Amino acid sequence: MTAAEFARKIRNRERCVGYWVVLDAPVATERLARLGYDYVALDGQHGFIGTDGLLANLMAIDAGGRSAGLVRVESGDPAMIGRALDFGAAGVIVPLVDTADDAARAVSAARYPAAGRRSYGPMRSMLRIGPTPAEADESVLVLAMIETPDGLANIERICATPGLDGVYVGPSDLCLAVGGRFPNDPEVADVFEAALERIRTAAADAGIAAGIHNPSGEQAARRLAEGFTFATVASDLLHLEQAAAAHLKTATSG
Repeated sequence: MTAAEFARKIRNRERCVGYWVVLDAPVATERLARLGYDYVALDGQHGFIGTDGLLANLMAIDAGGRSAGLVRVESGDPAMIGRALDFGAAGVIVPLVDTADDAARAVSAARYPAAGRRSYGPMRSMLRIGPTPAEADESVLVLAMIETPDGLANIERICATPGLDGVYVGPSDLCLAVGGRFPNDPEVADVFEAALERIRTAAADAGIAAGIHNPSGEQAARRLAEGFTFATVASDLLHLEQAAAAHLKTATSG
């Protein structure tokens, strides 16, 4: 799937399912990108993927040929956003967006003048995205993470930010943001679910996409049924551990 095709799907609020990668293992990433996920997201914030790894894994996603490559950048720093896009990312997921101004700065960093302030130097991305600034702007996505108390409080204004393509829920941090003692704290389950409903509604009212991170395909299906328009299944490290544990249990159960 090309970046432009994926951007159209997200902006049209079509259902998309992605996969989350935290390991710097391009050979494994390439195999994941052949499975049919709409996108594969590389975690440049909490994952183990450095600058060289982002480039290698984005190339692996493109070699897989079926998924678009997203990058969760470390922050809304324009240099980080620009580098991820120059490497060939079809979009960026920007963490810790608290206000509409934060969202607007992220959008500006991802768009060329006059729409934004992205510096022109697409040394790799121009092979697949663009290459003219207008074409690139139409083909790359900006997704704001909603995961903080301020981000939730300002969700309607964030969603109304011109040029923002969608919001993306970080459920672990959002659970803490609504008073949880730890991710998935059952004591705040009702408050957490209400927060998710507010986020979905704000995105729908603004006509933008709403995505969420999930530990399993079963939960991703549930969130899509509730009204999220895209959902990520996480992650390579977690699933490697789970598969290995399951095989060990089977092998030693006799």
